[in-house]
Amino acid sequence: MLTLVLVFILSYYVHGLGVTIGYHRALAHRSFRCNKLVEYFLVTAGYLALEGPPIWWAGIHRVHHKYADKDLDPHTPLHGTKWSYYGWILKPDPAHVDLKVQCRDLFKDPYYAWIERSGDPLIVGANVGFRLILWVLFGWQVALVNALAGLVVLQMPLILNTICHMPRFGYKTYDTDDNGVNVWWVGYLLAGEGWHNNHHAFPGSARHGFKFFEADLSYAMIKILQAFGLASRINLPPQNLIKK
Repeated sequence: MLTLVLVFILSYYVHGLGVTIGYHRALAHRSFRCNKLVEYFLVTAGYLALEGPPIWWAGIHRVHHKYADKDLDPHTPLHGTKWSYYGWILKPDPAHVDLKVQCRDLFKDPYYAWIERSGDPLIVGANVGFRLILWVLFGWQVALVNALAGLVVLQMPLILNTICHMPRFGYKTYDTDDNGVNVWWVGYLLAGEGWHNNHHAFPGSARHGFKFFEADLSYAMIKILQAFGLASRINLPPQNLIKK
């Protein structure tokens, strides 16, 4: 039983950091540069949590920042919590989401472009195939626990899209023109992503947690990658702006 708990925790953080570091901070915001093999590992780990193609994910997120909590925001809870949690996924992408425009840089990468072209069959095949490999190598229990961890990771950005844009659930450190707030428990569960007001104030920053209690595991991992020469050009806002 303890082994399966450890498998769940390890799976949760591997897939989760694939989303927070790979999809979000590396691709969507280009907040740091990463060794390409490490970047592919992280993004693939996120992909195996059913997050969808990384170009699509980054494009939706870039549009979200451009129109945060405005009518063109793809998943603002101003249209209802059901919409922000899952409703927007069930609808075709709105007309103003043009991945060739929002993610011109990512289409230059052949790996991400291939995933985007392959669409849903690759998502299903990759996720099922990966769990089958785990089953063969480690048994069905490990495969099942990993799949459950991936499903939990899948919920985290959807929860963030909703809770962290509802002011009554958090606090604002910076005066931004959107409803993004810092929510402590989302910050801890999602490796630093829940400091969402900070993120909207400094969207290009690789670091999201600024106060002493705003733990940011994703940023800590980026710093570890930097220490091993695997990450560089880490974007941070000037200290005077953070303090202001």
